[in-house]
Amino acid sequence: MPSVKDRRDLWAAAALVLLVLAAVIAGIILRANDVPLFAGAAPLFGNWLPHLGPGTAPSVLVAVAVVCWGPRLADRLPWRGSLATGYVIAVLWTGSLATVDGWWRGLAGRLTTTDEYLHEVGGVTDIGAMIAGFAGRILDFQPDSWTTHVSGHPPGVLLVYVLLDRIGLGGGGWAGVVTILLGCLVAVAVPVTVCALSDQDTARRILPFVVLLPGFVWFGVSADGLFAGVTAVGIALLALGGVWRSVLGGLLLGFGLFLSYGLVLLGPLALVVLIIGRGRLLPAAGGVLAVAGVFALAGFWWLDGYHLVVERYYQGIATARPYAYWVWANLAALALATGPALAAGLRRTFAERPRAITVLVGAALLAVLAADLSGLSKAEVERIWLPFAVWLSAGTALLPRPSRRWWLLAQAVTALAVNHLVLTNW
Repeated sequence: MPSVKDRRDLWAAAALVLLVLAAVIAGIILRANDVPLFAGAAPLFGNWLPHLGPGTAPSVLVAVAVVCWGPRLADRLPWRGSLATGYVIAVLWTGSLATVDGWWRGLAGRLTTTDEYLHEVGGVTDIGAMIAGFAGRILDFQPDSWTTHVSGHPPGVLLVYVLLDRIGLGGGGWAGVVTILLGCLVAVAVPVTVCALSDQDTARRILPFVVLLPGFVWFGVSADGLFAGVTAVGIALLALGGVWRSVLGGLLLGFGLFLSYGLVLLGPLALVVLIIGRGRLLPAAGGVLAVAGVFALAGFWWLDGYHLVVERYYQGIATARPYAYWVWANLAALALATGPALAAGLRRTFAERPRAITVLVGAALLAVLAADLSGLSKAEVERIWLPFAVWLSAGTALLPRPSRRWWLLAQAVTALAVNHLVLTNW
């Protein structure tokens, strides 16, 4: 018979399932009454479309392999070997999930639409002029307004894809592959952080859960996956400590601020990692300020961009989307990106309160709560909150060994069901 703790884990997962069902049913009812959710498969941004694709068989095989052998390999391989294996499997998992929708629709064409970053790459002939004039093109209803995603982010994202194009990796295929490769670094960075703050055994326990995170559905391909990878590596470097690692971590987190305005909410997480880890505050802060200084000298001031983005946000569909639905349905979307195992992990985290796991999970939840209540994240959070969601996986370290495969199976089923029932926009 399951123990009392195991039964409580199941109740936590059941509560998550009920939340998702409530959001789906409410979404159907609201759409039937012409409430403008602008999400055909609410609470997810996409459309209901049961389908199979070339990535179906590989994704199922990867899932079966991780469920059957993931925990054993994570425990027995040399530490660096387990990290390398985890990264490769995460890339295969993400790539196979993406190509369930086909090579073009699922991967190569994702970042090329009229709302996306690559739509603007060809028009950037002078990088310096692009950065200096970036803020002037954020607001909508101008002849030269940036496309939706470019206007909604600082210039760092567009800069990444422009530089890829400059070095010969232009087009949607390369952009998609590089985005996946950088995003999947979370499969290394999160366990490394947990190892540095706690111990290697704890980090090994979470590794299969990070690798099989349902959120990898949106790592392939949305730029938010890239944001998660870059900032997770930055936080891992802070956890590892030392002056130069702290500087490098600060530089990556500083660049993260110029990838997405919302990543400022990772500040408390970075701070607690510095406090309980071996990082150095002043070198890390110096790295962040150095990046901000370079962009300021180039002509882009972060706060100006942020205030203009808030104004642009309310020029679009955000004004019509009902806050009363999305303020809780957002959490259902996050639940689908994190999976039922993380619900059980969260329950154990706050019941048992191990120091390192609690601060990582708590800081990530604080970021999610702030983003949710702000009203600046109405819908699409299954991708937008990926940089926060990956840290919630730390709680899976507390799941008992005998049940780990069952929880991994639940994670795999969640990802495969979402990807085969919904045609996601990312």
